[in-house]
Amino acid sequence: MLKSFFRTKQWALWAWGGLLILMVLVMFQVEMTVQLNKWYEAFYNILQAAKDEKAFWQKMVEFLYIAIPYIFAAIASSYFAKHYAFRWRQAITFYYLPYWSSHPSNIEGASQRIQEDTYQFANALESLGLGLFRSVLTLIAFIPILWMLSSKITIPWLAQIPGSLVWIAMLTSLGAMIISFVVGIKLPGLEYTNQKIEATYRKHLVYSEDDKSYANLPVMADLFLGLRPNYFRLFNHYTYFSLWSNIYGQLMMILPYLMMAPSLFGGVITLGVITQTGNAFGRVNEGFGFFIDRWTDITKFLSVIKRLREFESHLIHQHPNPQSVVEHQ
Repeated sequence: MLKSFFRTKQWALWAWGGLLILMVLVMFQVEMTVQLNKWYEAFYNILQAAKDEKAFWQKMVEFLYIAIPYIFAAIASSYFAKHYAFRWRQAITFYYLPYWSSHPSNIEGASQRIQEDTYQFANALESLGLGLFRSVLTLIAFIPILWMLSSKITIPWLAQIPGSLVWIAMLTSLGAMIISFVVGIKLPGLEYTNQKIEATYRKHLVYSEDDKSYANLPVMADLFLGLRPNYFRLFNHYTYFSLWSNIYGQLMMILPYLMMAPSLFGGVITLGVITQTGNAFGRVNEGFGFFIDRWTDITKFLSVIKRLREFESHLIHQHPNPQSVVEHQ
């Protein structure tokens, strides 16, 4: 999965050069979010004062200087990432094909592994990998900002702790991650089982399309009904996890403002500071909470990895000398 893309001369430029381009684009987007966070304080202070119309319009122009480059960087990143994921899929596919075409025996679900799972693997890894990189950069950029802003907030029970808001964001995310793991622990196994059952059902339908003698209605009905128990368990577990993640997300939206309310109403901070701090807290909490926000995607990704590893163990390790195949760029 990794070797076919990152350890071959054919794909070295795309693998490493493309990765560098994506990282630069993500770094630029994070920098723009930092600039936007600084903009919040001055802009909302102007709104609170409601006296300087000229300054208001100047801030609107500044916003465009931040927002427009961010939009184009985000579009470029999304576009290039799709091409990058497709090249990765192509590398894996042409790595598997010679092994598969010369394998002495049939492998259950081989067509699905080569066609669907390689696609899901490349796209999920690109999405999750970039998301994790963005989260790390966000933490690096916003932790110092939130640490500095913590000194402006008066929280009676945390007044003596430097960087109190950073610690709150980290501890709440860590606790939520543990709860998410407990709530969603069965999802990867259920996703894996579901794909195996779906593969059997899909295979029978394909055979029936080529040969109607396979189109036995009772058999197909039994295969379909065999999907129900696992799907219903998936629905239940995803509902539990969705309930938890939504409760957590809503709590994190109001938590920083609950902590800053005494300082705001006591006249210690301005509206600009509370808005900037709320944004910074949200960014740091989002960075720490990457695995919570993407848990369902990670679940599906883990099931894909498990299926591809199982496929490779039958395809490659048991048949190490494939026929050559012409690779097309």
